[in-house]
Amino acid sequence: MSRRSQAFTLLQASEESPTLAGLMARARDSQARLQAITPLLPPALRAAVAAGPTEDGEWCLLVEGNAVAAKLRQMVPMLLARLRVQGWDAQSIRIKVRTRTGG
Repeated sequence: MSRRSQAFTLLQASEESPTLAGLMARARDSQARLQAITPLLPPALRAAVAAGPTEDGEWCLLVEGNAVAAKLRQMVPMLLARLRVQGWDAQSIRIKVRTRTGG
């Protein structure tokens, strides 16, 4: 018996899978949050910050380096205020330093 493989786009797959659809919605939400706070970030830091997951009211920002993390930790109250003004139920922001692998 031969089995034919059919290719699906990510959109098609997400429409068929509630789990994948939920994951994609969370990723879009996280990216939208990042877009909302980006104007508040110093221009030199913007490329070093990426959106991470949101869980139980806590949003994670992934950053490159301890210096960026330290600066963002100082900015957390302002970033939370921006998110709340724009309609998110933002309770806390966790800053996580990305580690480099390989090399």
